[in-house]
Amino acid sequence: MRNIVMRALAVLLTVVVGACAAMPASPPECAAGRIMQRHALYFGLTTSDGAIIDEARWSAFLAETVTPRFPEGFTVLEARGQWRNRETGTIVRQPSRVLIVLAADDPVTSTAVESVRTAYRERFAQQSVLRVSAPVCASF
Repeated sequence: MRNIVMRALAVLLTVVVGACAAMPASPPECAAGRIMQRHALYFGLTTSDGAIIDEARWSAFLAETVTPRFPEGFTVLEARGQWRNRETGTIVRQPSRVLIVLAADDPVTSTAVESVRTAYRERFAQQSVLRVSAPVCASF
């Protein structure tokens, strides 16, 4: 029985690795738009001391930190998040915001995204701000 399970896992792993290798590194040329980078940043709204970052503080952060770096625009979504605290091991559930930016795939944009993450971590005493970046076909 163990051999059958091991063989099945080996076949599954081969299929998964093969599928990943076949995926393009970036989306194909898009006829209706242009290739851009989509950055999503996930911000927890609870500080390290348990206080909630209210709407006024969040809005000030957007106005002072995000808007100057992305004056062409961005989107903010309300969310609920969950993560494991690295220091205590406890599960933390909290209100969250997801910031989505579509921009050129270049070092200037990447630096701007990273500076937003750093500013939020420092301003609100956060352990982390999740960043997910991927190429997309966008049309405005």
